[in-house]
Amino acid sequence: MDYSRIVRAAAVQISPVLFSREGTIEKVLHAIENAAKEGAQLVVFPETFVPYYPYFSFVQPPVLMGKEHMRLYEEAVEVPSPATDAVSQAARSHSIVVVLGINERDGGSLYNTQLVFDADGSLLLKRRKITPTYHERMVWGQGDGAGLKVVDSAIGKLGALACWEHYNPLARFALMAQSEQIHCAQFPGSLVGQIFADQIEVTIRHHALESGCFVVNSTGWLSPEQVAQITPDESLQKALKGGCFTAIIGPEGTHLCPPIVDGEGMAIADLDFSLITKRKRMMDSIGHYSRPDLLQLQHNSNLWSVMTPLQNHSNGVHKSEGDSVVYQNLTSAI
Repeated sequence: MDYSRIVRAAAVQISPVLFSREGTIEKVLHAIENAAKEGAQLVVFPETFVPYYPYFSFVQPPVLMGKEHMRLYEEAVEVPSPATDAVSQAARSHSIVVVLGINERDGGSLYNTQLVFDADGSLLLKRRKITPTYHERMVWGQGDGAGLKVVDSAIGKLGALACWEHYNPLARFALMAQSEQIHCAQFPGSLVGQIFADQIEVTIRHHALESGCFVVNSTGWLSPEQVAQITPDESLQKALKGGCFTAIIGPEGTHLCPPIVDGEGMAIADLDFSLITKRKRMMDSIGHYSRPDLLQLQHNSNLWSVMTPLQNHSNGVHKSEGDSVVYQNLTSAI
């Protein structure tokens, strides 16, 4: 594991093009290009940025949100698709690792999905938020443990979680136990006001300190005009303001650059991996400071499936050959 490298990272605070997958993808490609011009080797985008976070579910009752849910479904991203191909090409062209949040469409369901593209454009990770939060449960299905995975990228070992997944200490520990060096965090932004921004700061700084890794955190942002598009009710519009905190945190829990709390922008910092060694020399949560004889995490890393073929069933009814199930003649048993 190389702890002598320095990686330049960028966290983007940005607004989507509401109701447009293609429009938001264009903003993604433009931001990737701008990050690369700044010398960034990693760029992180907000939670479900493409096509947009389902803010409508926070300000509309379920009985009224069917139209908006369908519109989101129609603009959501399939993996793979022309949208993901475009991001892959941009990552490859600029030799940059890209972490992008999307609304993933898979069959009749939507998921809160994080995509990690390596600097050669390959898709290293597609993971789904394990438990949608509160109002989000009316929009997205659940993810599984297969996505709690740290991947080896061109710039180091990367892990990712979305929003309140960070309040699940076991989910965070699953990534810590895999020795993540850079944690990519995503939040929606433009929600609930200043208290949400304060909570984000506490959350990401604590994870950096506890895990001894860097945290690159991106939150979204809505313009006043976009807030009015989502809800014309002025009494509800205040619920879609504030809550932005795009930042980059070092392994000691300190800010490596000024955070962005309003408007669009890009936080950029150099990640000196020797700081990981410095932190873990004093406190290594998965090494000399752990007690696996007392406390251990059990992690089901299997990919969910609604159908699993039985393998070599002992009663002789059938046996599995490859991916197909061959049924035996039961005549003699009747």
